[in-house]
Amino acid sequence: MTRITLRRGHDRRVRGGHPWIFSNEIDSLDGPAEPGAAVEIFAADGQHLGTGYYNPHSLIAARILTRKTESIDTPEFFLNSLRKALEYRQRVCGSLEALRLVHGEGDGLPGLVVDRYSDVLSVQLLTAGMERRRAAIVAALRELLAPRAIVGRNDSASRELEGLSRQVELLHGEVPETVATVINGLRFAVDVMAGQKTGLFLDQRENCRRLEGLVQGSEVLDLFCYAGAWSLHAASYGAKQVTGVDVSAAAVGQARENSRRNHVEERCRFIAADVFDFLREQRGRRFGTVILDPPAFIKSRKHLEEGKKGYLTVNRRALEMVAPGGILVTCSCSHHLDRATFLSLITHAAQQARRGVRLVEMRGQAADHPALPACPETDYLKCFVLYVE
Repeated sequence: MTRITLRRGHDRRVRGGHPWIFSNEIDSLDGPAEPGAAVEIFAADGQHLGTGYYNPHSLIAARILTRKTESIDTPEFFLNSLRKALEYRQRVCGSLEALRLVHGEGDGLPGLVVDRYSDVLSVQLLTAGMERRRAAIVAALRELLAPRAIVGRNDSASRELEGLSRQVELLHGEVPETVATVINGLRFAVDVMAGQKTGLFLDQRENCRRLEGLVQGSEVLDLFCYAGAWSLHAASYGAKQVTGVDVSAAAVGQARENSRRNHVEERCRFIAADVFDFLREQRGRRFGTVILDPPAFIKSRKHLEEGKKGYLTVNRRALEMVAPGGILVTCSCSHHLDRATFLSLITHAAQQARRGVRLVEMRGQAADHPALPACPETDYLKCFVLYVE
C-alpha cells in the first residue's frame, strides 16, 4: 500500500481526529499515486495515523477512513462501516422512512452520502476514492438494506474537483414512477433522478418541527421553498396562509403537488420567482412568520466576503417583511460561514432594517447528519429562530 509521510509539524490536526490531509502537508509519497489509491498515512516521527485514499488532483490530497492498520478494499470494510452508520441511526433517530444513512466525514466515510427515501436509496460518490469503490459500496448497501433501487446522484460539481465526470445513473434495481416518502407525518414525492442534491433536503427535518406553536393562525412566507417542506409543515401546524417562493419552476411544481398530497393546497400558494426580485417587489407587505432557507451562498473560502453580502441583503429584506411581534427563521448551509459570523450578519441586517430582534433559539442539522467536533466543516447548518419587534 502507498505510504504518505506528513511534513514535520503538520500532523496536529490529523492526530486530533480530522480526516483530511492537504497536499501541502505531505512530505513524501512512497508508492502508486493514481486517483483513489489506498494509502497509509504516517507522521514525520513514523507513527501510523490512519488508512484512507489519495488523489493527486485534489487540494484535499488524502482522506482517512480508519485509524487502524487495515485494508479499505475488502468487502468486509464497507459492510462493517455501513453497519456502524445504521446502528448509530437506529440508536439516535429510530425508524424513519426518509433518512440520511451515511453523512460522509460524520460517519467516517468521507466522500460518500447515502439518503433513504422509503425503499429507494440515493447515493453520492463525491471523490475518486469512493468512485473507485462503488461496486463494494453498492454490494454492501444491497446486503444490509435490500433496497428496491439505488440511484447514483453523481452530478455534483464537487466531483469535477476530483477529476470525475458528472452524471445521474441507476446503480441497482428499478426506480418506481413515483418515489414517495414520509417526513414528520407529511407525505412527499421525491424526484431522485432530477431533484436537487439527492432529491430532498433532510437536514432541516427537526428544525421544521420547531414551527409548531409559532405559526398558528398567521401568514407565512417561505423563501427558497424548493419542494415545500417548510411550507407544508407551517400549514400542518395551523398557518392561515402560506406563500412559498423559489426560482425553480420545477421545484414550485413539486411543492404544489406535495401540498395536494397533504390536503393543504387551499392554504398554500407557490410562486416561481427570483427571491431577491420578489422581496424588492413586495416591499411593504408583512407576514407573521418569514422562513429564509437559501442555498449555500459561499461555495468556497474565496467567495466568503461576496457570500456574506448576500446573506446580509436577504436577511435585511426578510426582516423588513416580518410583522411586529413576528418570527424570522433564518438559515445558512455554508460551512465556511461560522455561527458567530452568521449571527453578527443577522444583527447587522436588523440594524439596517431598523428592527429589534431577540434570539429565541440556535439550531443545527438533524441528528442523521452527525458532525465531528474534530472536523468543524461537518457542522455546517445554522438555523436561528428570532422574535422580531
